[in-house]
Amino acid sequence: MTHGMSIAFIGFGEAARAFQESLAAEEPELRFSAYDILLDAPGSAGEMRAAMKERGIEICDAPAGLSTADWVISAVTADQSGNAIDALSPHLKPGQLVIDINSVSPQQKRANAALVEQKGAGYLDMAVMAPVHPRKHRTPVLIAGASAEALRARLDALGFDYAVAGESPGKATAIKMVRSLFVKGLEAITVETLLAAEASDCFDAVYQSLSRDFSGLGWPDFAAYEFERSLRHGRRRAAEMRESAATVEELGLNGALATEIAEVQERIGRTQAPAPEAEALRDGIREVLRGRLEQETGQEQKK
Repeated sequence: MTHGMSIAFIGFGEAARAFQESLAAEEPELRFSAYDILLDAPGSAGEMRAAMKERGIEICDAPAGLSTADWVISAVTADQSGNAIDALSPHLKPGQLVIDINSVSPQQKRANAALVEQKGAGYLDMAVMAPVHPRKHRTPVLIAGASAEALRARLDALGFDYAVAGESPGKATAIKMVRSLFVKGLEAITVETLLAAEASDCFDAVYQSLSRDFSGLGWPDFAAYEFERSLRHGRRRAAEMRESAATVEELGLNGALATEIAEVQERIGRTQAPAPEAEALRDGIREVLRGRLEQETGQEQKK
């Protein structure tokens, strides 16, 4: 049964807003509340409060306000995942469920689960395996945790598209973190290669070679998409890649590749330039390069 359920969010950014919008459309009787640390930030509190209010969400000024929800969905940035659970856990009660959708290492998910379960609440590791738009809460996810199988009826009723990865927290996020090493790495390689090609005045030769030898990628739309994702989400991807690096290190392997991918994503995410259009790819990349070099110069001058 989902009628009368209450769902709270800790962190109310893009993913949380997307989930809330489609969940509300799926089941109008659901009740929602949310807390976000930006409610305490002078420059961002107004926008965050307005975003919650226009969606009819109960605004909580502290994590304690989430204590009456049936489900609490943690949807913060990767570097705030542990802090969010630390702030939330003292207010949890037996019978509540925490759904952790953050892109963090298996070790962090296990640590989060331990804090939640100490309070008698349930914990579900949920890994979101694709961009949340356009499918929102129906985006494919992997879930893991002791309660995963028992939650099937509720997840089915709400229209989630999920697969169970295992009974142990960390099983779902491990798949995402390892896969992300390739996905975000491919973005970083594409962006850096084409920026370097333009900077060295050999763009046409490099682009023609890549589009011929890797024609299955679907150039130029592929290149435009990779730039758009990194320019728009690079800083968030950087945080995820640092968690991927931690995941790889935990396996006894070398996390340095993921760390370097994080650095590329961080730099492109700070670049002030519009995403290139496929129809005018080189012109757009030229603008990104200009913004990137201006950014690098500015960073050097601050040192």
